[in-house]
Parts: sequence; structure tokens; C-alpha cells
Amino acid sequence: MTADVRNGQSSKLMVRAANAAVTVAFTLILLKTWAYHVSGAVSMLGSLMDSLMDILASLINLVAIRFAVAPADDDHRFGHGKAEAIAGLVQAMVIFLSSLFLTVEAGSKLLNPEPVTEADKGISVLLISIVLTVMLVAYQRYVIRKTGSVAISADHVHYSGDILMNFGVILALVMSEYLGYYYADPVIGLLVAGYLIYNVRQIARNSIDMLMDREMDESDKAKIVSLIRAHKHVRGIHDMKTRKSGLNIFIQFHLELDGDITLSEAHHISDDVEAEIMAEYPEAEVLIHADPEGHVENISFKE
Repeated sequence: MTADVRNGQSSKLMVRAANAAVTVAFTLILLKTWAYHVSGAVSMLGSLMDSLMDILASLINLVAIRFAVAPADDDHRFGHGKAEAIAGLVQAMVIFLSSLFLTVEAGSKLLNPEPVTEADKGISVLLISIVLTVMLVAYQRYVIRKTGSVAISADHVHYSGDILMNFGVILALVMSEYLGYYYADPVIGLLVAGYLIYNVRQIARNSIDMLMDREMDESDKAKIVSLIRAHKHVRGIHDMKTRKSGLNIFIQFHLELDGDITLSEAHHISDDVEAEIMAEYPEAEVLIHADPEGHVENISFKE
């Protein structure tokens, strides 16, 4: 399978996952709005706010992914993959602001606790939410495994958190209406806000890593070096640099070869090494500079 075909399949999976997230979030917003209206629970409000942020983030994701999977053009020769990272940062900001709003609302209810009503209806909505979210998260996990998408990973983080959060809100509703622990509702609301803030860190870090051209994992780099050194004509390797942008990986390095071979032979060896790397990383773009063994770089730049 060629890199273009593989990227085409990955692009379709990413767009489908983004569409699925928008659909699920919109459905949950309708259900939770009704549930908050009948119950008045601040923990339910927190769950509703999270779904509102989910659909905003997922819509941003959808737009960014459609842009990110577009092929390279004359103005963007390395592709548009970093649109994913920009979407991730916007998601982090949106989730952080929503968590602050929830903290204020929960703090107000903590100072002036109110009884929760119609908890049974709220619990029914939350159980439906859990089922839909579990299905979405399972599909996102599959897409991430196939594509490594940062944007889908960011979506996956907070939708996974939604599952735990919904169980927490169910607990709050039960304790508030059936056991009379009115403080349970705002306390769990604050815990939900804290969890959202915690998620922001991971989303922002992954996005910044891509924008700042962070190197690939050490395990991947070690595998690449091993593939290179396995070629019988390779004498050494230096100055390896790697980065990731959306679906694409960029790998470049200096390949040390016998100084007495011809340029044509060096070219063929470089092609062999590139083929070995791309067999393991089909989405990679590999740039190789061949050096004679023992060569000392001495390049001066003139204006």
C-alpha cells in the first residue's frame, strides 16, 4: 500500500470520527438541556456545559481535520497537518474556560445548596449519554490507532472523561434527592471542573509538541537508527532530525558511506535505506544526505 493510499484512508477515518463526535455531542446537548431544566442540578449543568464545549471543540476539529488532510500545495509544501495542532490548542482554551464557568456555578451552589428534583429523569438521560459516549470513544480509539491523529486524540481525551463525569453526576443526583446530601451536587460539580482542567494540560501539550516540531519518541528513533545501520554498506549515521505534522512524518539524516564508491552507488544505497524506513513508516518523507566516512562538516555561508 502506497503512502498516498494509506493517507487517503486515514483522512477518511479522521473525518468520519469528527462527524461522529459532532453528532453525538448535539444529541447529548438536547437531552441534557431537558434534564437540567427539570432537575436544576449544578452537576447536570456541568455535564451540559461539557457537552456544549464538546460540540464546539468537535466542530473546530472537523474544520481543522478537513483542512489538515488536504494535500500539499505550492504555498504549503509540507502539507497542512499542523491545522490539527491549532485545533487542539483552541479545544484546550475552550475546555479551560468552560471549567472556570462551572467552578463559579458550583461554588455558588456550595454556599447556597438547593435540593435536586426529578433526579430519575436526569439519571435516565445520563445513562443514555454513557452508552452513546462509550460507542464514540471506542470508535475514536480505533481511528487513533490507525492514524495517530492529534485532533482526534484531543477529542478522545475529553469524551473519555465524559464517561467518568456522567457516572459522577449520577452519584450526585442520587445523593442529593434520595439521601438528602445537598452538598454532593456542587462538590461533584467542582470535581468535574477539576477534571476538565486536568485534561487541558494533555491536549495543550500534544498540540504544542507538534507546532514546535518535537522529535519522535526515543523508541521510534532507535528503531530508525537500527534500520539504517542494518544495511551492510552503511558505515555510520549522524545529524538525524525528525518531526511530525498531522499524518506525515519527516525524517532526515546524514548517511556515512565508503568514500571510494561512486555517486551512483551512494544513490542506490540511499534508496535502499529509504525503502527500509518507509516499509516501517509508510507516511514518512525521508531526506538523506550521503557523506564519505570520516568526513568533517565544514560549511560556511556567504551573503
